[in-house]
Amino acid sequence: MTDYDTLFSLLSARHSCRAFRPDPVSRADIEAILTAAQRVPSWCNAQPWQVQVTSGAVTEKLRDGMQAAVAKGEAASDLPFPTGYTGAHRDRRRTCGWQLYEAVGVEKGDRAGSAREMMKNYSFFGAPHVAMVSSGAELGAYGALDTGGFVTAFCLAAQSRGIATIAQAAPAGFSPFLHDFFGLGDDRLALCVISFGHADRDHPANAFRTERAPLADWARFLD
Repeated sequence: MTDYDTLFSLLSARHSCRAFRPDPVSRADIEAILTAAQRVPSWCNAQPWQVQVTSGAVTEKLRDGMQAAVAKGEAASDLPFPTGYTGAHRDRRRTCGWQLYEAVGVEKGDRAGSAREMMKNYSFFGAPHVAMVSSGAELGAYGALDTGGFVTAFCLAAQSRGIATIAQAAPAGFSPFLHDFFGLGDDRLALCVISFGHADRDHPANAFRTERAPLADWARFLD
């Protein structure tokens, strides 16, 4: 198997896990994942990402606090969220959403059911670990772009060790809570969290996979 084959296999196998088993990941695995993810490129090698990883009782405290913040409606984000989804973006978003709802038995028009699934973002889908990922505020969008590369590498490195992940923007919509919980200063942007652990393979939320658009839909070759 070539290096390309190995990489493509990891990319194809990775998925957004929405149900985890409670058993923790070993510290050795977590450190290996972080060490591998750090190899991604960044502008001027600034390496703008910082990561705080929760385990055990701290994860449970984070889970409880996050849900309390959502219940209070303390919404605010360090970066603007999308202003809308149109065209192909809208279609792909809807398809993904309905794949999830169909898998877990939420029918169209069941607003309570869809809201219940949405709230699972704030309990981190039962994951035993949460990685809080932030970037240097002074680096703006380009620091966030570099940190996005780190998030992808984290997920692939985890996949290579049999660890499931889901990168989540929804909790970053409550950035004041995240800043307070993790002690983030004004010089940091709370970009996202990565919930991770061992997948509950029997849970219906993990039974579907999203598709990718054909190359012709999004790539142009200028010869």
